[in-house]
Amino acid sequence: MSVPPMRSGKRFIDVPSGRLEPPFFMPDATFGFVRSVEPDDLVRCGIQAVVMNVFHLMQHPGSSVIRALGGLHSFSGWGLPIVTDSGGFQAYSLIRRDLDLGSITSRGISYRPNSSSRRFLLTPEKSIQLQLSYGSDILVCLDDCTHVSESMHSQRESVERTIEWAERCRTEFTKILQRRKSDGPKPLLYAVVQGGGSRQLRRLCAESLIEIGFDGYAYGGYPLDDRGELLTDMLGYTRELVPDEYPMIALGVGSPSNVAKCLAIGYDMFDSSLPTRDARQGRLYAFDDNLPSADEWGKSGYHYVYIRDEKHIKNKEPISPHCDCPTCSRYKLAYLHHLFKRKDLLYSRLATIHNLRFMKLLIDRLQADVDE
Repeated sequence: MSVPPMRSGKRFIDVPSGRLEPPFFMPDATFGFVRSVEPDDLVRCGIQAVVMNVFHLMQHPGSSVIRALGGLHSFSGWGLPIVTDSGGFQAYSLIRRDLDLGSITSRGISYRPNSSSRRFLLTPEKSIQLQLSYGSDILVCLDDCTHVSESMHSQRESVERTIEWAERCRTEFTKILQRRKSDGPKPLLYAVVQGGGSRQLRRLCAESLIEIGFDGYAYGGYPLDDRGELLTDMLGYTRELVPDEYPMIALGVGSPSNVAKCLAIGYDMFDSSLPTRDARQGRLYAFDDNLPSADEWGKSGYHYVYIRDEKHIKNKEPISPHCDCPTCSRYKLAYLHHLFKRKDLLYSRLATIHNLRFMKLLIDRLQADVDE
């Protein structure tokens, strides 16, 4: 499947913890860590930023712990930029599937974990307060997430609530920053465009959020349809609604082919747990020998290596000869297969390093084709 030409000339994004250069992929560090690897591993992979989740962090380890230890950067040992997701998708995936766990109202998200008697209330104002107190570099507004297959009534309700919450987030964000005195770059606030599969609702949401005014935007809602196919048309339409000078995150987009497609239609930032989860579960990414040009990327250009396959028992090759990661530079597939079969923790680290470096090289390679 081919994709349209990518946009070029993206601007830098300056935040308190450094300068970001789009486009880039961000691994999910949901609870303050990327599983199996340490911050130095991420830096060596070329990772510019990670995404942490307020909805989960406020529960574990808890806001008082994070603040007592100096914020997320000090707590996690990660010195580069942190994007904090407010938890709209997590509320969708948990509460909408089990109403006994909580509720979503105009006030905010009320949630009680199965294992706890304590009920958490996350309002737009509280979300901003927490994200700023954690030391986030890019904050994401609390939003009401839906699946594309939900009814128009649910989609309309989601958009109305997302707009209302975004305005409250903007007000609280501005109020807190006005009390701060800082000469350097300030944290940024991004809003999430909802609307499911309705162009009318997507336009309404995008135009309302742009009128309120944010530093960047994100595609909201599950990015795949019921068959697991990327909602390319809706993602493209939503990107067109947001002026090109604003950076935009493709939330939850993480497969190599889907990242290539979304990058081609103008998205700048990507976050997903897929590459790291794939790595741990034995699905590794490898470039094809004949790499396609940027406008030909789809399902071609790379393939999967399933490390559990018995054919790798004596395989002397690296995962990918086109990859410069420490795993490919030093270890053979036979050894990785052995580690995986023995369920050794070293496998998860080496595999995660490789898949993350692959994502970095993928985006760099696609962008280089455009910039030539």
